[in-house]
Amino acid sequence: MLQDPQTIRYYQKLTDGMVDLWNRGRRFDEIQSYMDGYIACLRQTNTLESYLIHRLEEDAWRFFRDPSNFELAALQTQTEADYY
Repeated sequence: MLQDPQTIRYYQKLTDGMVDLWNRGRRFDEIQSYMDGYIACLRQTNTLESYLIHRLEEDAWRFFRDPSNFELAALQTQTEADYY
């Protein structure tokens, strides 16, 4: 579990980007390439300690493998109550 605030922000940006790519119709191999590149950039810039990047990577892989994160959102129909 991530606890460092900056690491959590990077994780949220990464996973939001992955879901956005999915919603735009990208394949899983393209999303994986995005994730790999994002983590490589974090390592290259030394923005975070290496152990924090490793934890972020583990959590990102866990997110990537969970199919519920990439389900199509069910369309909600409006009811009459929504208009009042």
